[in-house]
Amino acid sequence: MRKSHRVVLSAATVLALTGVAVPASASVTLDQGHVDVVGIAWEDNAFNVHVHDEETDTEYAPSAVQLVAKPGAKIAVPDDAAYSFLGTPGSAAWVLPQVQDPELLWPGIGAEEIASGVFTNDALKVTLVGVSGPADFSIFTTDAFGTPTRLADSGNGLPDTISTTAGGHLHANWAFEAAGTYKLKFKVSGTLAATGQKVTSAIATYTFKVQA
Repeated sequence: MRKSHRVVLSAATVLALTGVAVPASASVTLDQGHVDVVGIAWEDNAFNVHVHDEETDTEYAPSAVQLVAKPGAKIAVPDDAAYSFLGTPGSAAWVLPQVQDPELLWPGIGAEEIASGVFTNDALKVTLVGVSGPADFSIFTTDAFGTPTRLADSGNGLPDTISTTAGGHLHANWAFEAAGTYKLKFKVSGTLAATGQKVTSAIATYTFKVQA
């Protein structure tokens, strides 16, 4: 269970507390372990969208973090029409996997900090509203037979919305189709159970560095 209190640290604060000089473009780098890339809380009648490093139980503003897909995430696109959204068979893609690999970042979407009953039917929407980078980006799940289901894909147009619930936690495959730097933009929305008002977060921008 999460602690009832939270502190969201900027990169500058982290470095200052450790006595390290703070560069102008300070960032915390996360490249392995369990990280809720889209961490969701409801505080002071507003969404708080953050990065939650589950390994250290530390939360960061998205702008403070560089998330890394290491070279070990690189795969060859399967020769299977179901995976054609990743590119041509045999071409390279970098996939942060749905099932944890301890050597890689294990990205999640987490709403454990939101209590049941705050939102109608406990329903929340996480929307990928924009992607910039050298190629397309997608989020997809695979079933026990290896069949993919796309949840979001910049290759066939955005926005794309992923459904989750208060108290919920989702892991999927996060796939990048070329090495380089990506900016992913997400927002979160839901309908307040008490008033019927739809509320939406500010857009949170995440930086991913995909290493060749």
